[in-house]
Amino acid sequence: MEHEFTKIIKKILENHFGEIGTQILAESHLVLYLNIKTKSANKGSKSRGSFANLYAIYVLVEDYLVKNFHLTGMYSDYEGAVYTNIFNRQRELPFGQKLQNHGLNHRMNEEFKRYFPTCEFIPILINQKNNRYWFNENLLKVKISENEYNIAETIIDIIDAYVEAKRDSFEKFLQLCKDAQKLTETQVREFIQQMVAPTVDARIFEIVSYSILKYYYNDQVIYWGYQLDTLQPENLKLFKTGRTNANDGGIDFVMKPLGRFFQVTETIDVNKYFLDIDKIERYPITFVVKSLDSDIEIKSKIEAQARKQYSINAIVSQYMECIEEIINVPILIGRFEQAVAQGYLSSILSEIIKQSRLEFNYADEEESLEIELLEVALEDE
Repeated sequence: MEHEFTKIIKKILENHFGEIGTQILAESHLVLYLNIKTKSANKGSKSRGSFANLYAIYVLVEDYLVKNFHLTGMYSDYEGAVYTNIFNRQRELPFGQKLQNHGLNHRMNEEFKRYFPTCEFIPILINQKNNRYWFNENLLKVKISENEYNIAETIIDIIDAYVEAKRDSFEKFLQLCKDAQKLTETQVREFIQQMVAPTVDARIFEIVSYSILKYYYNDQVIYWGYQLDTLQPENLKLFKTGRTNANDGGIDFVMKPLGRFFQVTETIDVNKYFLDIDKIERYPITFVVKSLDSDIEIKSKIEAQARKQYSINAIVSQYMECIEEIINVPILIGRFEQAVAQGYLSSILSEIIKQSRLEFNYADEEESLEIELLEVALEDE
């Protein structure tokens, strides 16, 4: 696989190993894995990063280097890295403050095996009894002809370069959002609409979808209570349950006080929908789908796949009834226009900036002030 960041990988390999670098790229499963995982580096902040699995590699290889095992050759006698140390270390890295333990514990190994099913080595080795971790040294040594090359330092340099590329692209995206305050209202509307296009990465689509729907529902009121004569009005409020692409049981947004669940997706694969439904014991879900197909078409495609996969109508019906609503791109844009008509354009743009900064751990007091100034600027348009 050749992509823009492959050039950087080749350059790093060349700096470390000269002409042999090209052969190492071809022979090393680990470098090939990094090449796959860094595909999004030069595609802008809208492309999803791969920090969890890359940082699982990074902290263990870094531990290997810090203790000079690449020089001493005594790694086989090492008692292993302490889990809390490497877990805390990955959270110190750029974009890593909110990372969980999934990459270290199983996801990186599982994904590596999917890409290289014939490789005999598992990258991360774990002693479950004492929570000690190692990186498989066999993957850090590449044999070319009669010579063996240790690529540990190269692995660190590649991941560092990828992180720097993603940091740069994100800062450019964030600056683009900030610069929107200088645009006319029409230009801002066009800018936000572009960020829910089917070609936009899922991470940005989720952030923008939330920002739009939050203010679309904001002025809608329901009356509820425990007795008819004591009903109370309450505005609908949409809450984001966690970070994008998080392992949160399939719930991206939750609405109060109705208790509606929202899940954002970019696929029309019946298995994905039914898995999300099963995760929450078949509680009704609204799906926000990054598709231009009509909501009726999307639901029909899901049902057609379900009937092909399941032979029992009752099972299919039970699942389909759990799909409370389909919100596609055209519906989302329509709701954006309604929210704008209610005066929420500046609030939506501010929310996009806020959520983007939270996603990449850029939130700070200075940015809060900038968002307030942005809102004022747009209100003056």
